[in-house]
Amino acid sequence: MLAGCSPAQEAGQAEPGSALAVDGAQSSGTVGNEHTRVGEIWYFALPVPYNTSSKPIEITKAAVEHIPSGIKVLEYGAYDLNDTEGLPVLAKEGGPYTPEFAKLKNYAAQPVKVPAGKESTIFYLAKMKIIAPPKETARKCRFEYEQGGRAYIQTLDCELELKVTE
Repeated sequence: MLAGCSPAQEAGQAEPGSALAVDGAQSSGTVGNEHTRVGEIWYFALPVPYNTSSKPIEITKAAVEHIPSGIKVLEYGAYDLNDTEGLPVLAKEGGPYTPEFAKLKNYAAQPVKVPAGKESTIFYLAKMKIIAPPKETARKCRFEYEQGGRAYIQTLDCELELKVTE
């Protein structure tokens, strides 16, 4: 089958991608907090995109695929690692080490370019509110990107567990 004539491309659908590294720090294990409360807002960093391919990519969207009941995603953002002094994998709004995301430049409005063979300096973040005690974990981080004029979707391992204590 010719790649340029695939039905998925003709319909404008994305193909499964493989440009992003699947073995990053966040792909091994679960991050979380066992002492959260209903009403709190938490920031969860998605895996930092690392383009392992030989061509640049442009990430157009990132999201957590499985959000359990009890957690509501308020918004997604994209921030520069230099502005946050490293990757805040999990941070509580108003916490002493939580960056003030509202004051930082959010890069989510335009595609994020990641050169071939490089890790992005921009990471994606989910701002989540606990609306009821979650019964399971939030997991699987999906990235949508373009490379060479084609659209791709790739899902990376990531997992977040927030336990409510009363």
